[in-house]
Amino acid sequence: MKITVKNSGVIKLTTKKHPRHGHLFVAEAARHIPFLIRRIYFINNIKKYSCRRGNHAHKKLKQAMFCLNGSFVLSLDDGRKKQKLILKNPETGVILGPRLWHSMSKFSKHCVILVLASNYYKESDYIRDYNDFLEITKRK
Repeated sequence: MKITVKNSGVIKLTTKKHPRHGHLFVAEAARHIPFLIRRIYFINNIKKYSCRRGNHAHKKLKQAMFCLNGSFVLSLDDGRKKQKLILKNPETGVILGPRLWHSMSKFSKHCVILVLASNYYKESDYIRDYNDFLEITKRK
């Protein structure tokens, strides 16, 4: 997976695969995840394949996103360049840095998304209007 937008990157977890005992995926703060983890959440039970989640950016928050089961399309936009990625391997995640518009769509059946965040939920950190996002990215 190659990332071409700004404020993003790829995370490769340490993985131990055993034919009978299953797979173990390890994510450690400051080793695999380039920030301290203050919040963890996951999304599952998405009923509509056509549903769209996200559709926002953050002013300061950093996140690491993984698809633990199934697959989905992650759309990224840094204000100048756009990119779409298919996440389907729990071993590989994507960094969502500040000022990066993102949305998730085209969820497979039984899709599970895990997100590790650098801070607690704070509504004032969200940029929910795309035109505001474009204005902010022009200034940076």
